[in-house]
Amino acid sequence: MEKTITIKLVKSPISRPKNQRETLKALGLSKIGQTVTKVDNDAIRGMVRTVAHLVTVVEA
Repeated sequence: MEKTITIKLVKSPISRPKNQRETLKALGLSKIGQTVTKVDNDAIRGMVRTVAHLVTVVEA
């Protein structure tokens, strides 16, 4: 079974750079408080690192 991480949007992407807004959209996050579960791999980790100040991560 693959490891997963749960990502929760905790801050608004309003007035953030375009690449950060697009990264949140690619992760499937659009509303504050929304959570998504993703497979823990290097690509997802890189996306999370880009928006680390806007999200919280729980490793499963």
